[in-house]
Amino acid sequence: MDEQRAERIGTRVRDARQHARLSVRQLAEFAGVSAGFISMVENGQRLLDRSSHIIAIAGAVGLTPTELLGQPFLSSGSGTSAAHETIPTLRLALMGMSPAAPPGRQSPADALAPLATRVAETNRLYHAAEYGEVASRLPGLLVDLHAAADARRGTQRQKALKLLAATYHPACTLLLKYLGYIDLAFIAVTRAAEVIAEIDDPVHTALSGFWRTHVLLGAGSPSQALAQATAAVNLLEQHLITPAAHALLGELHLISATSITVDKLRPGEDRADDVHAHLAEAARLAEHTGETQDWHLNFGPTNVGIHRVSLNCDLGMYEDAVRAQDGVHPETLDKAPGRQAAFHVDLGRSLVRLRGRESQAVAELLTAEKIAPQRVHANALVRDAVGALVDRQLPAGQARRLLALADRMALPL
Repeated sequence: MDEQRAERIGTRVRDARQHARLSVRQLAEFAGVSAGFISMVENGQRLLDRSSHIIAIAGAVGLTPTELLGQPFLSSGSGTSAAHETIPTLRLALMGMSPAAPPGRQSPADALAPLATRVAETNRLYHAAEYGEVASRLPGLLVDLHAAADARRGTQRQKALKLLAATYHPACTLLLKYLGYIDLAFIAVTRAAEVIAEIDDPVHTALSGFWRTHVLLGAGSPSQALAQATAAVNLLEQHLITPAAHALLGELHLISATSITVDKLRPGEDRADDVHAHLAEAARLAEHTGETQDWHLNFGPTNVGIHRVSLNCDLGMYEDAVRAQDGVHPETLDKAPGRQAAFHVDLGRSLVRLRGRESQAVAELLTAEKIAPQRVHANALVRDAVGALVDRQLPAGQARRLLALADRMALPL
């Protein structure tokens, strides 16, 4: 299984390199790795499974990480499949073309309160990783919100625009990013930026920068992502008036750390130092804010702890990632199963790389799937971790459960 996956990705890397008219040595130089590493990947002798390597190589050949790995992945789960099936309708909504209105749709002249309820519920479903349900709701919600904004002036229009911004992020942008539709995620953040420009509020402008950073990361451009996040931090630090602004600043430090983690052009030691500096600042802010749900996010001590695991994993510091789980209680984020699952995914990915910890890795990945199956099934790095584990020696019961997970993810065996 691991060898088959390595061969498929290796073939894609070779084809992309040749299409970009790069030699092995040139690609290695641009991606910040050795020529031997590239050769091993292309020949299926090494699995490309670290996000920093994936992003660096994808950027060097002019692809997104999604395109390099062959996403979007269509798992056998009905929820994830339903989300993919809804994408054409959502694409039309993002293009400003209204889908057919279902019976009973409210008039845009109605009060904003029902629309606010729909926005909150859609974001709740996103955090619950109910991707199919989110995708089915978004097109009609976006159309109705735009109509509501067009029908209003003054303060009421500002309220409608803020609801629109809250729909574009995170439900729309991150849904598309995690499903592998980076181009559509870019359209979503662009539409949101247009809305936020009219709101004309510096904190919302920083929020727009935060979501654009997410999409730039998904597109494989960590240096541009960090520049965007840094600009947002600099702006926001001049307007730290409310607790919500402090929470957003904390999120910006976390995504800055993520941007640095996957930037292979930075020296490894400098990269780790800068990542941990941003983590420390986020932890300081989390002590001030406590657990929050501002901006439909989940900033606070728990999310900082979850990021500490994931960032050490992506830095290749797997033992540190496993140790970082101590004292983290992801179940605290009871309204964000997706974040809970992310904790167990990254812990499992780290355990895969540690000799003799394979059974624990399987247990963590199965826990993540139980919490948020659609998010786990759509995750390319989980697919690689499962593929790597299939060929390992495992107790019979764990091996059966792992094969069942691979089947639910529609992994070829």
